[in-house]
Amino acid sequence: MKVGIVGGSGFLGLELLRLCAGHPELDVVAAMAATQAGEAAANRYPSLGAAYPELRFEPTAAEPLVGLDLVFFALPHGESQSLVPELVGKVGAIVDLAADFRLTDPNVYMSWYGHKHSAPELISSFTFGIPELYRDEIKGSHLVAAAGCYPTAAALVLAPLISAGLVSTDGVVVDAASGVSGAGSGVTRANSFATVDEDFRAYGLLYHRHTPEMEQILGASVLFTPHLAPMSRGILATCYARLDRPGATTADVLGALEGAYRTEPFVVVTEAPPSTKATAGSNCAHVSAVVDERTGWVVAMCALDNLMKGGSGQAMQCANLVLGLPEQTGLPIAGVYP
Repeated sequence: MKVGIVGGSGFLGLELLRLCAGHPELDVVAAMAATQAGEAAANRYPSLGAAYPELRFEPTAAEPLVGLDLVFFALPHGESQSLVPELVGKVGAIVDLAADFRLTDPNVYMSWYGHKHSAPELISSFTFGIPELYRDEIKGSHLVAAAGCYPTAAALVLAPLISAGLVSTDGVVVDAASGVSGAGSGVTRANSFATVDEDFRAYGLLYHRHTPEMEQILGASVLFTPHLAPMSRGILATCYARLDRPGATTADVLGALEGAYRTEPFVVVTEAPPSTKATAGSNCAHVSAVVDERTGWVVAMCALDNLMKGGSGQAMQCANLVLGLPEQTGLPIAGVYP
């Protein structure tokens, strides 16, 4: 199957290229990058040298993508919506990794992203991309908006607890930390080595754009605080929700997670607090939860690789479903350790 990647020169594009190289059914025929057009992929990322010795980034345009079986969009937020309308119905499937088509209400999008959506008529055509929660809808779609990294981590651990009636949807707190790759491949003062090394700090207080995405998935009011951690990749989300079932125990919340994910290949339920390093390079999320009987709160935790299960890996998982391929195809299930 012929694949195009729009935004191929960023970290998510790099990860898509890596995954496609190991996928037996996908052949990358176009990798586009507006500012790196003409540059060899292996020159920008030597790790791609053996897999793509001849591949060069092309200018971003719709015409070369027409007729392809699958197109991934790995552009900055706000840019997909200008190009996607030109390709709907002209390619087999589209999986967008940005936020452009995740929020179902264009007014909510405008409130949080600061500009009017340019293709609101397409929003309802996109399926939200977390396979563990929306598998049937994804299978029947050709347009998928893959979920963001922070919302994926929060949703995977909280959704089963909410569904089981174990926790309240009122006043959920999500406290999460991400590796620096979550800020993208462009180097700025905020994400340079000298800034992030030996530092840990919060950002995006109260108004981070992933908040409405979490609320949409969970049907809950969410107070979200993201943090930047001095590591390359990984997310650890520590979530707090009020216990909504009197007498419920840690065994009950772990049981709800185990019941939800018993047959899921990419979610691991653990009794111990999960670790970001255990998920590095894999498409797996590790989840756990405990009940604090003293305060009546549940502490629910999820660790994942923000570039994999929180990004390109999840996008590939969605693409496999859309294309009718086995869901695990081309996706690493074991992390890279140490």
